[in-house]
Amino acid sequence: MRTKTIFALIISALLTLGSSAFAQEQPMAWSDLSAGQQELLQPYAASWATLGPQRQERLAAGAQRWLRMQPGERSAARDRFDSWNELSNQQRDQIRNSYREFNDLPAAERSRIRDNYKHFRTLSPDRRQQLRDTYRRMTPEQRQRTRDRMRDRTRTRPKTGTTDRVRH
Repeated sequence: MRTKTIFALIISALLTLGSSAFAQEQPMAWSDLSAGQQELLQPYAASWATLGPQRQERLAAGAQRWLRMQPGERSAARDRFDSWNELSNQQRDQIRNSYREFNDLPAAERSRIRDNYKHFRTLSPDRRQQLRDTYRRMTPEQRQRTRDRMRDRTRTRPKTGTTDRVRH
């Protein structure tokens, strides 16, 4: 039972971290859920009818995603959930605000940020740490100039199939 409760909490947390909700006018009956969904969402069984239709839909969709995950994916989801639970409320709020700000950016800007992050992840761990350390030592003004320079460099560089980034 404890494992099922943990799974239900994981699914709830994953859904609140940004999955899109599909609006549904009518509440979903508990009997409309598959046996697997009902098993995962058992902690919600008694209160299912009192949950809003959107919440029911998000929980059902999350349970369905969980059932389709491979064991490694489930393990990674549990790890992310545990990490999330270890954060303070202030840290969670900061992450939520950053997520909202990111989603409010124009699509091109979000794409640019994702591309830069993907590039950063291709660097060696030592190089990433070196860049983090350099960034931490910068003043806010220096950080802003660096961000502006990176933004300008990305905008003026022609898009190619390769990652022809300027190396320092």
